[in-house]
Amino acid sequence: MVGRSDATRRAVYVISVAAELAGVHPQTLRIYERKGLLDPARTVGGSRRYSEHDIELLRRIQDLTNAGLNLEGVRRVMQLEAEVASLRAELATARQEAREAVERTHRHYRRDLVPLRQLPAIFKPPSRWGQ
Repeated sequence: MVGRSDATRRAVYVISVAAELAGVHPQTLRIYERKGLLDPARTVGGSRRYSEHDIELLRRIQDLTNAGLNLEGVRRVMQLEAEVASLRAELATARQEAREAVERTHRHYRRDLVPLRQLPAIFKPPSRWGQ
């Protein structure tokens, strides 16, 4: 996810602790991994290590399965949630770029504008306009 600190991405929990924190059986974590719902870090020896982010993800999976979705439905929902998050970030960037473009344009216009009282004499409006 965007904006996550390194601390939430640091894989420190072994599978039994991660399962306990998420409220599931360790075998369930292995199933989630096989289904592509989760991708824990691995030690040099191949042991799984879970991060705070992984634990949050496990809790989200549990919420969705408790709501009645099967694992394929959970995978699709999570895929769509990631896509929405990405699109929101893209939209925020586009909005900021548009704001900056408008501000640049307005600054440019302001430089080009000359108050009427500073116009050269040949362009001065008739005296009735100056009232």
